[in-house]
Amino acid sequence: MLNWRIEALHLKLKYTWKIARNASDEKVNFLVQVTDGTFNGFGEAAPNVRYGETPELLLQQYQVLLAAGLPNVKSMEDLLQLLQEYAPANALRFAVESAYLHYYCQHKGLAVHQMLGQAPPRPQPTCYTVPIMEPGQVQAFITKYQLNRFSSLKVKVNHELATDLVQEVLRVTDRPVVVDGNESWQEPDELLAFLSQLDRERVLFIEQPMPASCAAAYAHLKPLSPFPVIADESVTDAADFALLREQFHGINIKLMKAGGYLNAVRLLQLARQHHLSTMIGCMVETTLGIWSAMQLSQSFDFADLDSFMVLEQEPFGLVHEQEGALYLK
Repeated sequence: MLNWRIEALHLKLKYTWKIARNASDEKVNFLVQVTDGTFNGFGEAAPNVRYGETPELLLQQYQVLLAAGLPNVKSMEDLLQLLQEYAPANALRFAVESAYLHYYCQHKGLAVHQMLGQAPPRPQPTCYTVPIMEPGQVQAFITKYQLNRFSSLKVKVNHELATDLVQEVLRVTDRPVVVDGNESWQEPDELLAFLSQLDRERVLFIEQPMPASCAAAYAHLKPLSPFPVIADESVTDAADFALLREQFHGINIKLMKAGGYLNAVRLLQLARQHHLSTMIGCMVETTLGIWSAMQLSQSFDFADLDSFMVLEQEPFGLVHEQEGALYLK
């Protein structure tokens, strides 16, 4: 019988993490461990309120999985059946699946990327995200955190501050920029008016500017946008790729949204089949979650895996950053 445990990770942030729908100064994630007394596997859950995930819900669902027979799992097939029957939140599902897969790989002497059919992890360039702030704070923020070492920056925006904030980032740095709207626009024509003001040479793409429910608006926007439009909130653990292709130029796959390594690989394959560009992203995670993402990252066109650098004290040290690239320990 396997021994499972869960532990809350109380993570203080270096600065207020403000996006269009909320702001936070700390996060509660979870560390899930499975062991047979000799071999161990660990996985991270980073709940996100956008998808109805709270720490309290994940703890309740974890207890349900224990009662349903999680300690008696003897294979990945057993585990996947259990997770299908009891369907926990995607973040918890990823933590449990990845912990077991890491345990299995350790037990069998396999590399995780091998088990997933992926190329070996290599140094991974990542963008760095500038949260929403007053435009007058941008230059000091970029200087304090030495952000010009990154090959690109992502700028979180809301409807109210978007133009001034993006223009200020473009003024104080020569880095190319990704604009992330986190569903803050409602009208495609208003969004197009904003996009028309941006430098076409400096902005790489815009990420999920309108709510995921605005399918018709995205279909209207796609052929008119001066920049590629990338889906984030519109892609969770399942997606209609025929519809996505009509709305977006690419998709952002996050392991916490996908609910597991195996489903993330499936989504990646479907994106390729539908000729969509691919981005691998993250929630606010420790280096355990980022280490996991790096097991897949070589297969993606763009990486946004910077969130462990937002933590005041990162507990695991599994990944380090140097000159804008990520390296495994």
